[in-house]
Amino acid sequence: MLPPGRPAPGVALIDPVPLYREGLSSLVRRTTGLRWLGATGHRHAAVRLLEHLRPDVLLIDSMLDPVGRLTRALVERDRGLVVIGLVRDAHTHANYVTTALEAGVRGVVPRSAEPEQVVRVIAESLRTRGYVHPDLRCTERPTLTRREYEVLTLISDGLENQEVAEQLTVSVETVRTHVKGILRKLSARDRTHAVSLAYRSGLLLSPPAVLE
Repeated sequence: MLPPGRPAPGVALIDPVPLYREGLSSLVRRTTGLRWLGATGHRHAAVRLLEHLRPDVLLIDSMLDPVGRLTRALVERDRGLVVIGLVRDAHTHANYVTTALEAGVRGVVPRSAEPEQVVRVIAESLRTRGYVHPDLRCTERPTLTRREYEVLTLISDGLENQEVAEQLTVSVETVRTHVKGILRKLSARDRTHAVSLAYRSGLLLSPPAVLE
């Protein structure tokens, strides 16, 4: 029960698929105790959405925030915000879940979960501020540190060690150390092989086609 006079938690969404946005809108609107505030399909509009709608809960498609940078930026602006990761199949592994939680995500649920499961995760995340859906708790994949995952993501974008160092504000030697750790954990011959293995295993998600 909510205290008298206190509005129900407001829910917003960042997801690139219009049908998913429409579906979650309908789900929240018919759920007692929640308020639907709105959605955007673009991660670059996230800050504007946060400032305009002031949601209590913000669900984000894992494809739009694979290493938690967006979540970190939003939580820094609003410490009370409950971010929930909608996890795509390619991200259903311990490395993503760990990285998301470290970034400030307070709940994770498969994006393909049944509607009642999504509602439950919203409720549990508001209550415990740290809820992992059971389907995401025991999946085995190579586990990289958060920094190794960031380095791997930048390598997959074609950046050389010096460019990676500049992006992460660390030394080139530190980047080389992370690369060695990545190669060892993925049993990769070199950087190119590591990226290939990461995409094949689902550790990295292939960039989606952009439709104008």
